[in-house]
Amino acid sequence: MPMPASVEASPLRPVADLDACVALMRTGSRTFFAASRLLPQRVRASSIALYAFCRVADDLVDCGGMAVGDAMAVLSHRLDRIYEGLPLDHVEDRALAVVVQRHQLPRALLDALLDGFAWDAQGRCYDSLEDLHDYGARVAGSVGAMMCWIMGVRDPQALARACELGVAMQLTNIARDVGEDARNGRLYLPRRWLREAGIEPDAWLRQPGCTPALQGVVARLLDEADRLYRQAAAGIPQLPRDCRSAILAARLIYAEIGEQLRRDGLDPIRQRAVVPTARKLVLLASAAVQSGWLGAAAQATPPLAAIAYLVDHCDTGAQALEAGAAAARPLGQRVVWMLELFERLEAQRLDQRAAVHRTQRRYSH
Repeated sequence: MPMPASVEASPLRPVADLDACVALMRTGSRTFFAASRLLPQRVRASSIALYAFCRVADDLVDCGGMAVGDAMAVLSHRLDRIYEGLPLDHVEDRALAVVVQRHQLPRALLDALLDGFAWDAQGRCYDSLEDLHDYGARVAGSVGAMMCWIMGVRDPQALARACELGVAMQLTNIARDVGEDARNGRLYLPRRWLREAGIEPDAWLRQPGCTPALQGVVARLLDEADRLYRQAAAGIPQLPRDCRSAILAARLIYAEIGEQLRRDGLDPIRQRAVVPTARKLVLLASAAVQSGWLGAAAQATPPLAAIAYLVDHCDTGAQALEAGAAAARPLGQRVVWMLELFERLEAQRLDQRAAVHRTQRRYSH
C-alpha cells in the first residue's frame, strides 16, 4: 500500500528535531533511564536511541489515530528505509539507523516488537500463562535481545537469558498495572487463572475491584516473574564487564517493584506500586558492587519456549545491510546529541497518553 504523505522525508531542521524529540520523549521508564546511567557511553547512546524508536512506535500504534493495519504498514515502511540506510526524516528513525548500521541489528527483533504493539492495539486476550509469555517475548523479550546484541554479545545462552529478563520485567509491569489497565479497558492477567480463582474476567473488567481471589492471581504472576528473574540472572556474567551493573540494576529495581506491590498488600487497584527513590539509589549502588562479584555463568538452560524463536533469529546472524546514507554519516556527532537529547525525558509522554485514553473513554460513553 502507498505510504501517507505525512511519513515522507522533509527538510532537515536540527532545532525543531530537538524540540520535537524532547516533547515526545520527556517521559518514559524511569527504571530504564536510572539503569542506563550505569551503561558505558558506547552502549548507552545506542540503547537510548533504540528506546526512543520503541516508544514512538508504541504511541503510533496505540494512540496515533490510525487503524492498526495502517500504523503497522507505516512502521514497516519506516523500518525498510532504516535498514536500507535511508531513514525518513524523523529524529528517532535517523538515530535508529545509526544503531542498525553500527551493530548490524537483526531486523526480526524489531519486527517482533512491532507485533507486540499490534497485539496491544488489537486488544488481544491472554488465556494462559503461555499466551502471556508469547506477548512478553514480543514487547519485552525482543528488547532484552536487542540490548544484549548492541553490547556485542552473540552467545545464544546469553541472548536467551536477556529475553527472559525482558519477559520477567513485563510480567512485573502487568502485575503492577492491573488497576490502570482495567480503567483503560484492558486485562492482561491470564484469564484461565482468574476463572480458576472464581473470577469471571469480563464481568470483573466491567467493575474492577481488589479481592483475596485477585490478590492470589497477582501473587502467582509475581512468583512467575521471580522465577524468570532467577533464570535470567545466569546471563549477566556473560555480558561485558562494563555493562553488567546496569543490567543487574534493572533486574533488581524491577524485582523490587514486585516486592513493593507485596508490601502494599497486593492491591494494584487502589494504588500503583512505586519503588521510592532512596530505595532505587540503594539498589543502583548494590548493583555496582555486586557486578564485580559475579562468577561464571551456570550451565546451559533451555530457553523459555516463547522466546526460542527470537534466539533462533539472532543465532542466524544479522542480515547484510545495504550501504547507504546512514553508513556515511559520522557516528560521533549523532551519539553526542542522542545522549543529550533523550536524557531530558521524565514528565510528558505518559501524561499525553493518559489524556488520549481519557478522551477516548469520554467519547465512548
